[in-house]
Amino acid sequence: MAILMQIELPGVTTDQYDALNAKLQALPGNTFEGCLSHVCVPAGGGVQITDLWESEQHMRKFMEIVTPLATEAGMPQGPEPKISQVHNHFVPGT
Repeated sequence: MAILMQIELPGVTTDQYDALNAKLQALPGNTFEGCLSHVCVPAGGGVQITDLWESEQHMRKFMEIVTPLATEAGMPQGPEPKISQVHNHFVPGT
């Protein structure tokens, strides 16, 4: 079942986010497997991330990859993400 994941990361700059994203993009394999959509916006002295995942298992697998890299980059650890089950999703025009 698809899930929506939302998390606010206070103290994380867009430059830190961009550097971490570049590391993730450079990893071999499909690091983002199961991610249907990703949005990052500056918010309240940090960033807010909203993802649409095929399943919570896909999101948890990704978190196992991203968390050590974020810690290594000196990014502050954020709270647990808010996870909601998705009733419906679609991309207009497709």
